Amino acid sequence: MDLDQGPVRSQWGKQIEFVLTMIGYAVGLGNVWRFPYLCFKNGGGAFLIPYTLSLIFLGIPLFALECAFGQYGGKGPLSIWSINPTFKGLGVSMVVASVFVFIYYDVIIAWGLRFLVASFTSDLPWIKCHDCSCLLYDAKNLTEEIVEGLKYNNSIGQNCTDLSLNSTADSPSELYYYKEILHDSGSIEESGDVLWPLLLCNLFAFLVIFLVLLKGIETLGKVVYFTATFPYVLLTILLIRCAMLDGAYDGVLYYLTPKWDRLSDATAWSDAAVQIFFSLSCCMGGLVAMSSYNKFNNNIIRDAFVVPIVNCMTSFYAGFVVFSTLGYMAKIKGVPIEKVTAGGPGLAFIVYPEAIGSMPVSTLWAILFFFMLCILGFSTQFSAAETIMTSIIDEFPKFFNTRKRQTIFRIAVCMMGFILGIPMVTQGGSHLLNLVDEAVLGFPLLLIGLFEYIVIIYLYGFNKFSQDINAMLGRNPFIYFKATWIVISPVLLLAVVVFKAYQMEDFHPGWVGLLYYLIVVFTMMWVPILYFHYSLKHGLWDIMKPKQSWINRRKLSELNKEDKTSEVNDKNTLFINEAPGDKDKLSYVNTAFDDDISKPHDLKDAEMGNGNVTGNGSLAKSADDRKDSANEYSRL
Repeated sequence: MDLDQGPVRSQWGKQIEFVLTMIGYAVGLGNVWRFPYLCFKNGGGAFLIPYTLSLIFLGIPLFALECAFGQYGGKGPLSIWSINPTFKGLGVSMVVASVFVFIYYDVIIAWGLRFLVASFTSDLPWIKCHDCSCLLYDAKNLTEEIVEGLKYNNSIGQNCTDLSLNSTADSPSELYYYKEILHDSGSIEESGDVLWPLLLCNLFAFLVIFLVLLKGIETLGKVVYFTATFPYVLLTILLIRCAMLDGAYDGVLYYLTPKWDRLSDATAWSDAAVQIFFSLSCCMGGLVAMSSYNKFNNNIIRDAFVVPIVNCMTSFYAGFVVFSTLGYMAKIKGVPIEKVTAGGPGLAFIVYPEAIGSMPVSTLWAILFFFMLCILGFSTQFSAAETIMTSIIDEFPKFFNTRKRQTIFRIAVCMMGFILGIPMVTQGGSHLLNLVDEAVLGFPLLLIGLFEYIVIIYLYGFNKFSQDINAMLGRNPFIYFKATWIVISPVLLLAVVVFKAYQMEDFHPGWVGLLYYLIVVFTMMWVPILYFHYSLKHGLWDIMKPKQSWINRRKLSELNKEDKTSEVNDKNTLFINEAPGDKDKLSYVNTAFDDDISKPHDLKDAEMGNGNVTGNGSLAKSADDRKDSANEYSRL
């Protein structure tokens, strides 16, 4: 019988490794970088409402769908489409989206590494002002006379002739991020020079990724014990400290107070949906790839609730640290919180350093925090990289049939990511990064999610997919999944796509918009291309028919049960030839049916003989017969 198992694949050593890997994949820089930025952009607490609803009606259902799909299929996102070969292009689009994220996400890790290196000093470089624009940042009770004196007599030793009482004061951390780390040119049109410190940090990050993934999930499953848990310790310490800052309460109040007018803006809803997809890593193939390493009977529905909830609670938790610090910065500047600093993905690299600078022994906290930030980034990047590598290796198993070829391929993937990321470590690179981030995580993810529902729930059929889940878990999915998979989630996804398209704004200059749409088209074009290629070759009727090998995988559950029964029978085999007074043999009889007990040497020797012999010399016909014989002997 063809069960479409293909070559023997690795599996997670323990199930907790899968859960921690998925948490590490989901909980990343997006929780402390992108989520606070979107809250800041969409009016603070107002964003929490669409975000929570997106989690319930979009995030958890799609997360469960992809994980169940991957676990049942047992292959990566490119090779799993025996469920409907016509839509294999959907898997290609997932991997292409992962490649884009893989490239620019490493640049953000490089920012964190650059800050980490700069933290190894007694005086943190972003605490003190080194520019005219921040001289008035922390000043109190200013007068014209004081400002006039600061023009020529100040701590930075420069003549600041443009300084005035009404000058806008930037924080030292903001200036350090834009001028020292990014050397920001101010526009995507001015790429400027390559920033060699960031380039080297980017290279180092890819080197770490290669070393960790040298043996695939065998090493990844061990690393996540640290990378998935350590960040929570640092976040808690920072939260306690930030809660003590002056103005922290105002920041938290801004964070939790909804601005109801923002709910009428489709941007807030589409941002919430996209953030859920990005944060949970939906529609990028990673969930399918990681789940494919599960045992066939793993309770994937349970995991599909645990991981998204932990992820979103982490984002919510990290938001308190960011907004308590924003309240502190607003208090210092004397401006409303929404005007305290520029938005953008760099928010975490401005706000968090500001918080660290106010803490005792700030150098130590800076080192620990940016180490944590890098760990968060790596925990996500490891899974993203493994998704890309697994997809290609699964697609060409005969070519990658040796460890040497797989190693060379992993080196090539990391080198490709490094080279393609060079434009993003220039002076205008941060603006290019923002554009790619918006392009990849906008329409492509939403459309991929919508197509997944169409292919799996509508074309293949909810009832058939329920039978697949029943084969794995022994029960059908809950009514919650039936409602969300068939109606709620697809309708909401379609609505978000329509509203996002309706509210799209023009790009300036025009070539930036062209680049944006080229990224979107390049990510999604594989769906129609491979659809027509397969349909013209095999006929349109095949879009409704899965391969028989996909249906046959339901038999894996029965085979697993037979294997377990055989294993139990082996462990229950007894060979008792000692007198009743032998306590060691009697002790073994009483524990012979424990699955975890080791077999004595005499039992192993007996299993090599002709038959399973019980105490009375007869052949045991079943596990129950042997157990009855053992119990009878123990009563003697």
